[in-house]
This record gives sequence, structure tokens and C-alpha cells, in this order.
Amino acid sequence: MFTQPAFGAQVRSSRRRLVLFLLLSFCAVAVHAQKADKPPRKLLVKTTPDYPWDLRRSHIGGLVRLNLVIAPNGAVNRVTVLGGNPILAETASKAVRRWKYAPGDAETNQQVEVEFDPNRGN
Repeated sequence: MFTQPAFGAQVRSSRRRLVLFLLLSFCAVAVHAQKADKPPRKLLVKTTPDYPWDLRRSHIGGLVRLNLVIAPNGAVNRVTVLGGNPILAETASKAVRRWKYAPGDAETNQQVEVEFDPNRGN
């Protein structure tokens, strides 16, 4: 005949599961933090974005922040705009997709900033 375990046994079992879950969660965070501490990949080929003529003439510039997903072979797989003028962001994204990084062990994320200064040549 089947009997229910005592209430105290259920509580101990739940606590064990909770402690195990928290330990595993902490380990996953620690491993992720170690990966994030890797130095950025070395940039081998960098193309300069075309500065839109209308924006340069109007003295509109700024900083575009991008997040790159770099493949193990060094090619830029994905570009996500994090901030900046939408027209400049589009131009910067096109140029950054042609960048080439040093090969690595795995796919990596890297944030970059592209500056557009109407008083300087871009």
C-alpha cells in the first residue's frame, strides 16, 4: 500500500531542489561572466562608412553604437543598432558588415562605436 511521506520530508526535498537549482544557476552565471571577460577580437579589415552627403553638408554627425555577432572565421554575421541617428546607423551597419576579425574559437559578441564628424573626413 502506498503512503504519503511526512510533511517535513516534502519540505526537505523542496529545499534540496531549491539549493541545487540556485547552485546550478550561480555556476551558469559564473561561466557566462568568464566568457564575457575575454579580450575583444582583433580587427583585421576595417572599411570606412560613406558619410551621407546631405548630413555632412548640414553638419549633422554623431556616434552610432552597434552590437556585432562575429563568426568563428572572423566574418560579421549580424549587426544590431544600439543607438544613434537612424540614417548614420544604416550607413555604419553596411560598412561594419564588411569588417573582418581574427579567427576565434566560437561566435562572439562585440560592441563598437562609429563616429561621424562633419568637420573631419570619414
